Amino acid sequence: MKTIEITEPRVIKWADRQEPECGREEVLLKVNYIGLCGSDLSTYLGENPLVEYPRIPGHEISATIEEVGSHVPDNFRVGDHVTVVPYTHCYQCASCKQKRFNACKYNQTLGVQRDGAMSEYFVVQWQKVLKDNGLNDYQLALVEPLTVGFHAIDNANVLDTDTVMVLGCGMIGTGAILRAAWRGATVIAVDIDDCKLEIAKQLGAHYTINSRNDELHLILDQLTTGFGPTVVVEAAGSPITYRTAIAEVGFSGKVVCIGYTNQEVAFPTKLWVQKELTIMGSRNANPMDFEAVIRYLRTSNLGEKELVTRIIRPEVVGEAMKEWAEKPGGILKILIQFN
Repeated sequence: MKTIEITEPRVIKWADRQEPECGREEVLLKVNYIGLCGSDLSTYLGENPLVEYPRIPGHEISATIEEVGSHVPDNFRVGDHVTVVPYTHCYQCASCKQKRFNACKYNQTLGVQRDGAMSEYFVVQWQKVLKDNGLNDYQLALVEPLTVGFHAIDNANVLDTDTVMVLGCGMIGTGAILRAAWRGATVIAVDIDDCKLEIAKQLGAHYTINSRNDELHLILDQLTTGFGPTVVVEAAGSPITYRTAIAEVGFSGKVVCIGYTNQEVAFPTKLWVQKELTIMGSRNANPMDFEAVIRYLRTSNLGEKELVTRIIRPEVVGEAMKEWAEKPGGILKILIQFN
C-alpha cells in the first residue's frame, strides 16, 4: 500500500509499505480523507520534540471499514463510515483515574509519538472507532480537529451569559467559536488574517477584530462596556496572545490555554491575582467531545466545505507542506483525498 512518510525534517516520501493485518480486536480501515494538522506541520519542520523519524503523520481521519476482527462487536460492519479517536490512555495515571483520559500522562497520539493514518489502509483497535453513516466523508475528517475547541469551551463551563473572546481563528479556534456560539454565548473572534475572520463571522462569531490593524483593547472596551470578556480562549500559541489573554480578560474571568509556544511567556502576576483569574490548560478531547461534535455536525447547517481550504492528492503533500510553512496565514484546513 502507499503511505506518506516524513523521513527527516522537510523531507516527505510517498512510499510503499505492506498492508497491515487486522487483529482480533481491530478493524482495518480504508482511508478516504485525512486532514493536515498543525502538529503535522511542526513534524515536517522538525519543531515537534515528541516526534522521532521516520514518522507517518495523520490523525484527522475519515475512513470506511474494510475488515473487522473476530472479537469486534457486531455493530461494526464492513462498509461503515467512521472516524477515529487518535489518543491512547493508560488508565493508571492521575488524569486517567479522574476519567480525564485526554490528559493522560502517557498519551501517544497518532502521527506524533506513534505512526499515524496517512496511508491507504490503517489498523486500529475497535474501541477507538466512532461510526456514523449519517455524516459525509468531509465531515468525518473534521470531527477530531473541532473536538479540541469544543473541549476548551466545555472546560470553561461557558454559559449563554458569557462573552467569549477566541484568540486565533485556525481550526482549533474555529471549534471553540462554534461551541461557544452553540451554547448561546456572545463570541468575539480575534486574528490577524481577514479571511479567517470572515469565516469566523459566518460560523457564528458576533464580532471580529483584526488585532494587527485595529486597537484591540479599545474595541473590547466598547463591546463589553468596560467589563472585558468573561472567558478568553488562547488558540494561537504565541507569547503575544498569552499576554493579551491575561491583560484583556475581565475581573474574575477565565483564561483557557490551548496553543503551544516554545518560548517562555512573561506577564505581570498582579493581573492574575487582582482579577482573581481562573487560568487553565486544555488538551486534546474526551469521547464526550467527539460525540458533541458529531451531534453538532448532524444537526447544524454548517457548510463543512467552508472549513476546507484545499483538497489535495497524496502525491503532492510535500509541496503543500512547503507552501503552508511559507504562508501559514491563508490555510484553515487541507484535506488529503485517498479514495
